[in-house]
Amino acid sequence: MAQTSSDATAQSTPTSDTKLVVTQVRSTIGVKANQRATLKSLGLRKIRQTVERDDTPQIRGMIHTVRHLVTVEEVGS
Repeated sequence: MAQTSSDATAQSTPTSDTKLVVTQVRSTIGVKANQRATLKSLGLRKIRQTVERDDTPQIRGMIHTVRHLVTVEEVGS
């Protein structure tokens, strides 16, 4: 069964009230440059620093890149 464009849009658009709390738990010493840049883009620069980001596919992809350096919690606002 084929999906209509409205179904595809509804599935790819996250709810606006879901947030992700991202905490850096490991050092960037010895990691690749793109992983350092990803942490910087997320707003993380120190161990145990926490930021709150919207739950979007772009943020999820960034978290996937540095998943070994961070912990993630979902919170509804």
